[in-house]
Amino acid sequence: MPEPLTLYTYFRSSAAYRVRIALNLKGLKPDQRFIHLLKNSGQQHGEAYKAINPQEIVPTLIDNGHALGQSLAIIEYLEETHPEPPLFPKEALARARVRQIAYAVACDIHPVNNLRVLQHLKHEFDATDGQRTDWQQHWIALGFSAIETLLAQSPETGTYCHGNAPTLADICLIPQMANARRVNLELAPYPTLVRIEQTALAHPAFAAAQPMEQPDAE
Repeated sequence: MPEPLTLYTYFRSSAAYRVRIALNLKGLKPDQRFIHLLKNSGQQHGEAYKAINPQEIVPTLIDNGHALGQSLAIIEYLEETHPEPPLFPKEALARARVRQIAYAVACDIHPVNNLRVLQHLKHEFDATDGQRTDWQQHWIALGFSAIETLLAQSPETGTYCHGNAPTLADICLIPQMANARRVNLELAPYPTLVRIEQTALAHPAFAAAQPMEQPDAE
């Protein structure tokens, strides 16, 4: 008997948010284990969780005893093991475009704004809360400007980032939009991103994955 899927998650983690969306789109309902990234100096740093994920970050997906970290690796694994509905278009060039958009968020915007970086700015450089917010707004705006141009100028953009069905691009974009709203970034310069966000959040898989819909939400 295969063991059930288990997801180690935190409601406010945008990387975990991505995986929740993908799981919902695939119709998968994992057992959830909640790792609070702030309580007890960060539960992700505890020895029990470190044994599961040596990076001490969320999410981690356990499938039949095998631990998988990194949200994009997890989502690609889910795509390979549960191919319907697909999270990528069929054509190679279209798949590359989807990855380009997704990576613009996951590889360029998110890493310089995650909790570890913000904590380092505070503890090592005495950055104030306002300075850290300015930092986040700067890097999100820089990335969003490029993604807005990319999407607005492309005939491949549909109701979603690529065509009229959700893909990995949307799975990465929507959590970053939530981050942008949390730091009060002005979103008027990014009408295409806002339009896609509105479309996505009307989809049950995206709506149910939102941070404040999670059992551990505060």
